[in-house]
Amino acid sequence: MRIVSYNIEWFDALFDDAGNLLTDGAWSARRDVTRDQQATAIATILHAIDADAVMVIEAPDTNSRRNTVRALQTFAEEAGLRTRQAIIGFPNQTQQEIALLYDPDVITAEHKPMGLPDAPHAPRFDTRFRIDLDVDATQDEVQFSKPPLELAVTTASGTVLRMIGVHLKSKAPHGASSRDEVMRLSIANRRKQLAQAIWLRQRVMQHLTDGESLILMGDLNDGPGLDEYEDLFGRSSVEIVAGEPPHHLFDPHAREALSAKLAAAPTSARFYIAPEKRYLQALLDYIMISPDLMTRSPRWRIWHPFDDPDCWAQPELRDALITASDHFPVVLDIDL
Repeated sequence: MRIVSYNIEWFDALFDDAGNLLTDGAWSARRDVTRDQQATAIATILHAIDADAVMVIEAPDTNSRRNTVRALQTFAEEAGLRTRQAIIGFPNQTQQEIALLYDPDVITAEHKPMGLPDAPHAPRFDTRFRIDLDVDATQDEVQFSKPPLELAVTTASGTVLRMIGVHLKSKAPHGASSRDEVMRLSIANRRKQLAQAIWLRQRVMQHLTDGESLILMGDLNDGPGLDEYEDLFGRSSVEIVAGEPPHHLFDPHAREALSAKLAAAPTSARFYIAPEKRYLQALLDYIMISPDLMTRSPRWRIWHPFDDPDCWAQPELRDALITASDHFPVVLDIDL
């Protein structure tokens, strides 16, 4: 079975309120890319990957007018994808949903959130988590801007597992007017993101101690060496979510990045830094699996157009990967 995590930058901008795909020459929400170019590139990539399930990060919006499932299923139909069924969990207010696009002949998926609302330990993801963020003996309230998608999945062969789609986000220091204020807001926002990681880790522990198979995937927006505040907190969100043996989640790219000091680490995203006129590459996207799934012959691959020789050797695919998004697909092949 092939499972993919793919952050598709501003996928929502390719649809109208009725869920119709906009394939014209107007600009997409990506820099210097038209809607037709981005839509074509996404379809090219998804055909090439030929996945059984794709966790779409930054999926089209759901609100009073728009519908994630309708938009994704329209895209799948027009692109001729076998991943033709879509499911989301708790919608959010950011215009960037988390959704699973999957082949219903291969798996069935049900939104199955865990936790009680506002519980003191591992509450439901659309509510609040209480934790002391700044060691002042006062409980702070933390919320997900994008509640993780919790799915109960059954494969055609009868394998039962849990999937969690995530998109952790640390807000930029908007409104800061001085260097000190930028630092203060950045540290406060990083604390909130690490609290979200702790919340997510509590849910992971529930699944692992219950003996459930688990695949956690998505954009953790954090990793070793990503910013100057890492030394202040000691651990990244990635390390918190992955945990320690025996109740750990495994991703070889995360392990390689955590063990690398001066050596080059894998990357899954590429951003243009306009003031510096250069690109920044980072490892932000992961597929982590529970220890029991390590016996299922897992094989990981990041479809990076410059780092993966097979992607580089196919000009149409290489160009599509650059055009479609600022993130690249992370692919897991596993016997399920």
